[in-house]
Amino acid sequence: MTQSFPFLQTFQPRFWQRLVQRLAALHPCSWALSHLLPRLDLWELRHTHGESSLTTLLTGLPVITLHTIGAHSGLPRSTFLVAIPDDGNIVLIASDFGSRHHPAWYYNLIAHPHARVSLHGRTAAFVARQVRGEERQSCWRLAVSKYPGFEAYRRRTGGREIPVMVLTPVASSLPQSQE
Repeated sequence: MTQSFPFLQTFQPRFWQRLVQRLAALHPCSWALSHLLPRLDLWELRHTHGESSLTTLLTGLPVITLHTIGAHSGLPRSTFLVAIPDDGNIVLIASDFGSRHHPAWYYNLIAHPHARVSLHGRTAAFVARQVRGEERQSCWRLAVSKYPGFEAYRRRTGGREIPVMVLTPVASSLPQSQE
């Protein structure tokens, strides 16, 4: 992970981006953003050839494209998610903006844990696993330290425990050099 996406380790939101993060965690804002940002990010990522997303520009949080296989359909699926770097791995929080239901990408990873991640024009293979217990708590604290909105989402879930997934890079998938 560090070798394939070294810049993911160094993200640091600016002061004004932290303010946007606080606004984004408010219920009316997160509802609107959950409906708008995926479409706007898709447009931004297409027009910048995967170099930037609106979510990253506004919040300073790194956004990856997660490529999975549909749990029921078996078809390729892609979604944009905030990525939390953790010592070479990527932590994903299945909050779905505080929804009462788990997001589809979570079920896709449970059914098919091998996935690909794209960021800044690079793609690498990962294996996903759901973490529990102390490891989950540690990953949750890390995620909340990077984006406090996750805690607001947790309060809105109606008691649903938000799953935490860890993506571990597959060593043989490091991006190949352009020759």
